[in-house]
Amino acid sequence: MEMKPKDTVIANARIVLGDRVIERGWLALADGRIAEIGDGTAPAGAEDAGGDLIMPGLIELHTDHLEAHYVPRPKVFWNPVAAVISYDGQLATSGITTVFDSLRVWREDGAEEVDGRAGVLAAAITTAREASLLRADHFLHLRCEIPMPSVVEEAKELIDRPDVKLMSLMDHTPGQRQFRDEVKLRDYYRGKGGGKTDAELDELFAKRFEYQRLYAAANMREIVALAHEYRIPLASHDDTTEENVADAVRDRVSVAEFPTTLEAARGLHQAGIDILMGAPNVVRGGSHSGNIAAVDLAREGLLDILSSDYIPSSLLMAALQLPEHVPAISLPAAVRTVTKAPAEAVGLTDRGEVATGKRADLIRVHVAGHVPVVRSVWREGYRVA
Repeated sequence: MEMKPKDTVIANARIVLGDRVIERGWLALADGRIAEIGDGTAPAGAEDAGGDLIMPGLIELHTDHLEAHYVPRPKVFWNPVAAVISYDGQLATSGITTVFDSLRVWREDGAEEVDGRAGVLAAAITTAREASLLRADHFLHLRCEIPMPSVVEEAKELIDRPDVKLMSLMDHTPGQRQFRDEVKLRDYYRGKGGGKTDAELDELFAKRFEYQRLYAAANMREIVALAHEYRIPLASHDDTTEENVADAVRDRVSVAEFPTTLEAARGLHQAGIDILMGAPNVVRGGSHSGNIAAVDLAREGLLDILSSDYIPSSLLMAALQLPEHVPAISLPAAVRTVTKAPAEAVGLTDRGEVATGKRADLIRVHVAGHVPVVRSVWREGYRVA
């Protein structure tokens, strides 16, 4: 990929600022930063945006979509660097300029897909980055499945990497959190291509219950201590009950990913913890697991951040749809859920907003028939898509 840095002026654009929209504005990029923002007629020689939206590049805190590129079919493992490059290209054309690659940090006997391969994918990301093959800015998000016997050991293998910027505390033991309804969990596993029988699922679930009983409490203490030692922000995952909220407060988490109930979301909000929900939940109109709808939380003022989770293009689509679902949310406020809010939640203060001095991470978006199309992407002033 060739990137040609140059000072750029973009004109005739609807520019989404942090608190308002300039309906016909222009902005100048210099030295990888936003140098100037104007309203009305631009300087001569500007690039015409054709009335499209110009907004900050999207910031994605939780996507495990890399796994779909690495294992595109059951038991089919792609070249990991090629998988990273393909995945990165999809992110860029979805408008994502900063991404936290969510890697599974655990192994489980008999598991297929990508369990236990976080190190392989982390190394592939480094290889692609060092070869200047990536369009987006990549950080690592270590997804720690707390009951798994090896999770602490595997986290320690990756924790001192400089690109590790987020860790999440997960527990997918059947009958709680995301999968309180065991029937939905069985449906989930049957739909993953493995075709497990009820007897096989009974055996798997029994093993998961035993793992939680034996390892969860000690692993939780160690993972939380490790994150605080390395000053890595923590995220809770699928908080459901008051007890889950109390645990999140105790562990000093910064972000609560995908709370499943209104009760939990209210408790997290009162504790000052940012609430992250899935963009596919917004686009589809509800949770695929039967939990609380993201739009319902937005109406309650309980939605801070959106994540594309398993489909990168949903992030931009959900942000632009949010004001339609909740008229009290303006376009700038909706855009903040995918730009400034996630940046601030993990301590990235140099991006996430169209403002002078900020990184020139920008996207040009055309909307046709309620479907957004990313026409151009700049990262630090470089045209990357």
